[in-house]
Amino acid sequence: MPYRGRLAPTPTGPLHLGHARTFWLAAARAAGPNSALVLRMEDLDAARCRPEFAMGVLKDLRWLGLQWDEGPDVGGPHAPYEQSRRREFYLSAWKRLRDGGFIYPCARSRADVQRAALAPHIEEEDAEPIYPAEWRPPHGTGGDVVVPAELDANWRFRVPDGEVLAFEDALQGPQAFTAGRDFGDFVVWRRDDVPAYELAVVADDHAMEISEVVRGADLLKSTARQILIYRALGWTPPAWCHAPLMLDEKGKRLAKRNEAMSLAKLREDGEDPREWVETWKKEFPLA
Repeated sequence: MPYRGRLAPTPTGPLHLGHARTFWLAAARAAGPNSALVLRMEDLDAARCRPEFAMGVLKDLRWLGLQWDEGPDVGGPHAPYEQSRRREFYLSAWKRLRDGGFIYPCARSRADVQRAALAPHIEEEDAEPIYPAEWRPPHGTGGDVVVPAELDANWRFRVPDGEVLAFEDALQGPQAFTAGRDFGDFVVWRRDDVPAYELAVVADDHAMEISEVVRGADLLKSTARQILIYRALGWTPPAWCHAPLMLDEKGKRLAKRNEAMSLAKLREDGEDPREWVETWKKEFPLA
């Protein structure tokens, strides 16, 4: 099978060095014969995504020396390559999940779920609030709804409590998450009528025939959720490769607000990205 990888930046601010390393890794894994690399702008957050950030992403990635075969600036057979223009794909997936009884409308807010999880308390400080199973409506609820926005509600995926979702990761090794314990019923369509990340990336990666997803290790748990969506839709999941996160001097993951590590600032300071690439080649010798 041909290898098809992807770069999927979110244009909500300047890229930083951690993004650069992950995108370099994705490009390196798609550099072999019979391979292709797709660039997709994940710009569904209309309030935070801006055209100037999207242009900055393209400039930063080109400065790193990355090249892609398909994308918003070069076109390709799977256009459009901006999520803001791919609503029909997400609606089609939502309808299939609705028809299969995998999702349901939910009027509960994130704050409601957080309060329920804190009663009596969350044992781990950074533990994910789990949607209470007793809040689930009967199967079939919402099956007669024509479009998601018909109701003032989020749409959640009903997870199979107790099932272990296991997968092999190219960098992190064997992974396993238990539905209902490590994560609960999750949102696939938001009440503001925007598809959620989990649904959008599955629909896009399937439509664009992505064979391996390369991204940061902070999204490992998202992989388990996405496997459930793939299965519900009858699609084959891609392979997975999650890069370890790059940390700052305080041991915290880099964030877009850390301007000192932004690629734009580093470029202005005269940094040579080829030096980083040589370091990353040693860090990921099998890339």
